[in-house]
Amino acid sequence: MRNILVGMLLLSCMAVSAQQSKNEIKANRCLSGSNYLAYPGPEGSLTKAPKGYTPFYISHYGRHGSRYLLGDRDYGKPYKTMLKADSLGKLTTKGKEVLRNLAAIKAEAAGRDGELTLLGAEQHKGIAHRMYTNFPEVFEGKTHVDAKSTNVIRCILSMENALQQLLIENPKLEIRHDASNHDMYYMNQGDKKLEKLKRTPEAMKALKEFNVKHEMYDRVMGLLFNDEDYWKNKIDARSLNHELWELACNMQSTELRKSIDLYDLFNEEEIYNNWLMSNAWWYIAYGPSPLSGGVQPYSQRNLLHKIISEADSCIALKHPGATLRYGHDTMVMPLTCLLDLDGLGKQINDLEQLDDENWRNYNIFPMACNIQFVFYRKKFGDKDIIFKVLRNENEATLPIKTDIAPYYHWKDFKEYFLKKLADYKE
Repeated sequence: MRNILVGMLLLSCMAVSAQQSKNEIKANRCLSGSNYLAYPGPEGSLTKAPKGYTPFYISHYGRHGSRYLLGDRDYGKPYKTMLKADSLGKLTTKGKEVLRNLAAIKAEAAGRDGELTLLGAEQHKGIAHRMYTNFPEVFEGKTHVDAKSTNVIRCILSMENALQQLLIENPKLEIRHDASNHDMYYMNQGDKKLEKLKRTPEAMKALKEFNVKHEMYDRVMGLLFNDEDYWKNKIDARSLNHELWELACNMQSTELRKSIDLYDLFNEEEIYNNWLMSNAWWYIAYGPSPLSGGVQPYSQRNLLHKIISEADSCIALKHPGATLRYGHDTMVMPLTCLLDLDGLGKQINDLEQLDDENWRNYNIFPMACNIQFVFYRKKFGDKDIIFKVLRNENEATLPIKTDIAPYYHWKDFKEYFLKKLADYKE
């Protein structure tokens, strides 16, 4: 009887886990946007440091804020598909409404391929404000802030908005900011071998089979077109569905979010399954998936080396300030997995189990996502430096032992991760 009860309890727990993301997305469909999710901000309060310890240095890597999509590929293509269908009398009343919305969305984004939106700028101002407010000791007086960005305009503008906010908080700050190819070897590292592993026959086969199981667009096409033969044989319905889905997800990042809603094209099941496909793709492409070698997070080995070496240099200073870096989701996600923050470095063989294993991309890399190392000491010259990691401004766990959770000893971190990096064979 006891074994039966235990078994029932385990099954109940598994069912709750399997439903968690579905329930979360049902409560907030914007989560289904994956990397298009507008930055939600921190969820709770921060744990006080052990007695006597004061923050003195922050090392940070963050993604650019909310952005526009890319011109003709993301805006023009679905608009042209719908416009041609309208000229042939193939659109329903709902299809005509969507066409009008696509025209407005396309016009707002004209000439702004991939650029930062107004909301994106506000996200970085808010992050900088909270960074200053939570750790004022780091930014006291004429302290130095070193900021770097990739040479992409949305990243540069994200950096500049954050720095403007810090100067509002403390006009005495001495800021150096740069965006150069000189730093791209760690700010936006490329790796041809790892890129090739993302597209192995095994990975592509598994992803295709997963997508075939979860894709659903017949109902949406029926909403848009009055001729079934037309959408089945004259257009690429699968691509159009994906294009409309991407636009629906990204609307939350633009000012038109206040007046246009493309999510209403999709029902709850379609929203959830579109997210499942995105989640699986990101896990293979940038996560620790065995299908892509289990090594994709090592694309950020140069960045992690840089974080460690610069932290060591700054720890030797009396008042080092902050090192801020601004880049992309394709850096933050693998760095999160390389650090195994909150267990997100786990290898999961079955794509169907990602959800149950709590690997949910919307929790990792929304617009403006960031990782902050906050360093503490009792006094200058201390040998035992402690720190904590904030993931999207929430305290995160690391795969190393600590007697002061959520804080860790820097020496333990270095020993663990320098060995992990050394053990990787390129």
